[in-house]
Amino acid sequence: MAFGDERYGHSVPEPRYAAIKTYILDAISSGSLKPGDKLQSESQLRQHFGVSRMTANRALRELQDAGVVIRMPGVGSFVADPSAKGHIIEIRNIADEIRARGHMHSAQVLSNRVQKADRKVATIFEVPPGTPIFHSTVVHCESGLPIQLEDRLVLASAAPGYDQADFTKMTPNEYLMRVAPLERVDHIVRAILPDPATCELLHIQANDPCLLLLRRTWSKSRLVSHARLTHPGSRFEFNDSFPVS
Repeated sequence: MAFGDERYGHSVPEPRYAAIKTYILDAISSGSLKPGDKLQSESQLRQHFGVSRMTANRALRELQDAGVVIRMPGVGSFVADPSAKGHIIEIRNIADEIRARGHMHSAQVLSNRVQKADRKVATIFEVPPGTPIFHSTVVHCESGLPIQLEDRLVLASAAPGYDQADFTKMTPNEYLMRVAPLERVDHIVRAILPDPATCELLHIQANDPCLLLLRRTWSKSRLVSHARLTHPGSRFEFNDSFPVS
């Protein structure tokens, strides 16, 4: 089990809660743990990894949030049965959505570079300040009309080559799905008014409402991408459907 990353010239220790998650996920993947099996208790995990109760609890809580583990107060934690999940979050590729409507997708890449994480970004990804982060900004258009401003931060060690990808030919979403298989997604949707820069890029007025989708995606028990997706409210809508069990 690797607890650091030697790329980019320095080692970045793996957070201890992430090490616990990796330990459990590897056991499930190998078949050592099967659906319904009881996991080690928080106390046992604390002793095994030499961590605090808070750290062990966080690992189990995040596995529960991802649908991997079922926790029963006073009883214990158990491996979830994948067939019991009610629905799967679908991460749609905006280029595919546009083509499905019979229209042409195009993209304007405003920037795609590597930078060092400042304190705010380091907090988001739970990495040390100075950790390499890719930052891309892309305007997606439908038949020439801007419908999405994508501002995305990506953990460089999780998506090598991201800063060299041609996002006029593939979307950042397509690239990430190839190199960092999806494990978990968090979505927040807000109604906002655009700032002057967004107005210029999306060809809208200051009083035109926008829909902002904040999307965070995880792969291999670590946060890989944090994206701000801004859409003109008059040109875009979110819709989804899923079975309820």
